[in-house]
Amino acid sequence: MFAIAYEANQLRRAAPRAQADPNEASDAGLLKAVANGDRQAMRTLYVRHHVGIYRFVLRLSKNPSLAEDLVSEVFLDVWRQARSFRGNSQVSTWLLAIARNKAFSALRRRVDEPLDDDTAAMIEDPADNPETALDRKDRSAIVQKCLAHLSSDHREVLDLVYYHGKSVDEIAEIVEIPVGTVKTRVFYARDRLRKQLELAGLSAP
Repeated sequence: MFAIAYEANQLRRAAPRAQADPNEASDAGLLKAVANGDRQAMRTLYVRHHVGIYRFVLRLSKNPSLAEDLVSEVFLDVWRQARSFRGNSQVSTWLLAIARNKAFSALRRRVDEPLDDDTAAMIEDPADNPETALDRKDRSAIVQKCLAHLSSDHREVLDLVYYHGKSVDEIAEIVEIPVGTVKTRVFYARDRLRKQLELAGLSAP
């Protein structure tokens, strides 16, 4: 456990330095370097994806502390298992699948904790300036309240569509359900979200 915590802290401390030194390598290129033991590539991959992974896990768990721990676990798995990536999907899709599995495993161990999406809108993106961040929070808070009226299955597919830009095929891989089921869920989820947003005075995303 000490070794895991140490590695996670190293990634967090290195994040600002890696962000200040932009790396144009593709995610796949970075992961290949990680598989060869390149720690700088690992830091760059972490900086590139940790906010999105954190938000995704937070929407599933409503537990910021748990979400932070799971992000660390996800990237430690990436460091250890980079060689297992076969390139059949985008790296971001692979990361989200790892994060989802870890989130649901953790939630099964914490059955007394309810699922909720409301706090996710409060997580700032480092790229936002204060004015943009405020506008995003206002709209996101309304969207999150509307999403709360949907089933967990519908919230999940919309999260992957709108917040992570995933295709139907990618969502099927992450959620581990048939493509046809994803299409059905997305169709009904969009329709129900649209109705909720109209009631709240917003247009659907």
